[in-house]
Amino acid sequence: MNEAQVLKEFEKAGALLNGHFILSSGLHSARYLQCARALMDAKRAAKLCKALAGKVREEIDKEIDFVVSPAMGGVIVGYEMGRQLGVPSMFLERPTGTFELRRGFEIPKGARCLMVEDIVTTGLSSREAIAAIRENGGRVVGGACLIDRSGGKAKIGTKLVSLAKLKIPAYEADKLPPDLAQIPAVKPGSRKK
Repeated sequence: MNEAQVLKEFEKAGALLNGHFILSSGLHSARYLQCARALMDAKRAAKLCKALAGKVREEIDKEIDFVVSPAMGGVIVGYEMGRQLGVPSMFLERPTGTFELRRGFEIPKGARCLMVEDIVTTGLSSREAIAAIRENGGRVVGGACLIDRSGGKAKIGTKLVSLAKLKIPAYEADKLPPDLAQIPAVKPGSRKK
């Protein structure tokens, strides 16, 4: 699957949005990828993750014991990547602001883990998830995401394999371009009233 095909899947799902969005990183953007919309169709999720699993097998020449993903956005893609790679998956949560394993999930000491996200923008949540994997005894063999919206610039502390790399500009709140500043900002996932 090439990048154009990946974006076509997002467009068909209504998952590539235009407007003024406040990203989870706090940055503002005129475009937003709503990965949950793309993954709500199980066939599309399997197709995208099968392609990503193929790239992971090509680019990460290490055995993988577990897929570990950060909640909330990484839960579906992490589950499907585990299925595609034939390994168990688990997810990290932030009940108190720091990623931790809950729900009886445990990483055996030295287990080889692939950290999987849906979208990487700055890499912050990926770095935090990787730190949590290591704190819980796991060995990170790499990271993977469907879309790297940093265009390859995000540093997560390990190799990052993406199905597509996009460079979608993101801005600090006080450095918005005039055309974007004129559009009311919304946090993706919030309901319009």
